[in-house]
Amino acid sequence: MVVEESAEDTVDRLFHALADTTRRDILRRCVRGELSVSRLAAGYPMSFAAVQKHVAVLERAGLVVKQRRGREQLVCTDPAAVDRARQALDELESAWRGRVDRMARLLADTAEDPEDNPTEGPEK
Repeated sequence: MVVEESAEDTVDRLFHALADTTRRDILRRCVRGELSVSRLAAGYPMSFAAVQKHVAVLERAGLVVKQRRGREQLVCTDPAAVDRARQALDELESAWRGRVDRMARLLADTAEDPEDNPTEGPEK
């Protein structure tokens, strides 16, 4: 049985990958140009295996692509994946802006109608 991955699963993996400081740094370094995993590992106070695991998380999220060239594994970014993250954030921003705008209208309508506002209504 083949289970298709939902768009939500893709976004979850993307933001999980971006939630870690080291992975964001790896992504920034790879944007400047492809780097070997061993060269990436040299820049961190952790084991080569730990850096490989970070790269694997980024790869599963589609943020980087690994290519074997001889004995080296070169890592480069996938700009389309970064664009997908931006689109997901834009969708969230749009939804929240819509909610905030509706709340602002509701509050403005309530403030204009003193009968509905017991703290500002006519005194009895």
